[in-house]
Amino acid sequence: MVSWRLIGARLALFRLAALTVAGHRFWLLPLLPLTWLAVLATLTAVGMGGNFEPDMAQGFLIGAPMTALAVFLGLRVIAGEIDGRSLEIAYTVPGGCQRVWWAKLAGAGLMLVVAEALLAVVVWPFFTKFPLGALYGALQAAVFYLVLAMALATLFRSEVAGAMVTVAVLGLNGMFTGFGENQIRLSPFFNPLAAQTADPMELLGWTVQNRIGIALVTCGIASLAFMRANRRERMLDG
Repeated sequence: MVSWRLIGARLALFRLAALTVAGHRFWLLPLLPLTWLAVLATLTAVGMGGNFEPDMAQGFLIGAPMTALAVFLGLRVIAGEIDGRSLEIAYTVPGGCQRVWWAKLAGAGLMLVVAEALLAVVVWPFFTKFPLGALYGALQAAVFYLVLAMALATLFRSEVAGAMVTVAVLGLNGMFTGFGENQIRLSPFFNPLAAQTADPMELLGWTVQNRIGIALVTCGIASLAFMRANRRERMLDG
């Protein structure tokens, strides 16, 4: 039986976690990716863009702005406590500080889901139609970089250093994949719709490998980040 009181308590917790990550106006952040679509629409109106295809929805139209938002949120999950001089408080939470990090990740994840829903509602009628699988692909990339940014910022104990390394990794990802031209199974941005020349059965296998593999890697990175964050003396040193 569903406990609505428990669901309400969880949602309240995730709201507070999102507020901690993104500030009192956290509800505005899911709207920011829409500015990317506004820029593209403006360029199209003046004749400098257009011809959006369905395979562009996952990465270029939805995934790219979501990933930018995800990196910002990831940097704030743990390193935000360091820069805000409030990390020591997290270690006093009953049940361990991981409960704080998981709540923040969940709050950030919910903001990404809302941002994706808003992007999809705009992209579908005004840019191009796309399969529903593209939404999972875009969310996969965003969640991967959310967790990666959190881990790197925790490793270097700095939002700025974490941002620099995360952007470098993102840039390398773009270079190796030709910014969407080459679909590599190891990439979080793997888009089966863009690999039109591949054999359908082979493409299905690649997609399953990518989706499961990236999920496992993301969980592994999150675990390593929490292990690092649990080293209280090291995290509070300096």
